[in-house]
Amino acid sequence: MRYWLFKSEPSTWSWDDQVAKGDAGEEWDGVRNYQARNFMREMKLGDRGFFYHSQKEKSVVGVVEVCAEAHPDSTTDDDRWECVDIKAVAPVKTQVSLDMIKADPRLAEMVLVKNSRLSVQPVTEDEWQVICGIAGVKT
Repeated sequence: MRYWLFKSEPSTWSWDDQVAKGDAGEEWDGVRNYQARNFMREMKLGDRGFFYHSQKEKSVVGVVEVCAEAHPDSTTDDDRWECVDIKAVAPVKTQVSLDMIKADPRLAEMVLVKNSRLSVQPVTEDEWQVICGIAGVKT
């Protein structure tokens, strides 16, 4: 299993919106960055990810699971763009803010710290364990 982070502006698509989709999940569509698209192409069923609210909150707010591997993005006719589907697994008990992540030396090399603008990004297993510990999530 691999781990990921999915960033969303809560005014556009929030954790509550994701939860409302239930087990069917939702396309992680609209991504128009080649690096983020390529990460989605690497994802496999059952991979886990953090759901991250960007903009004002800048926090990990939940855990999601990939429920459909890369397929054409339904929001465009341009075949260069693909997406995965994700479903909500569980909310975090404690939101983990970007400031908390930056303050933890164990997370200094995290993509979120080095390239905070990337909307879909990998998370190492060690980073996953650290953040889950802070968030009060059982892995």
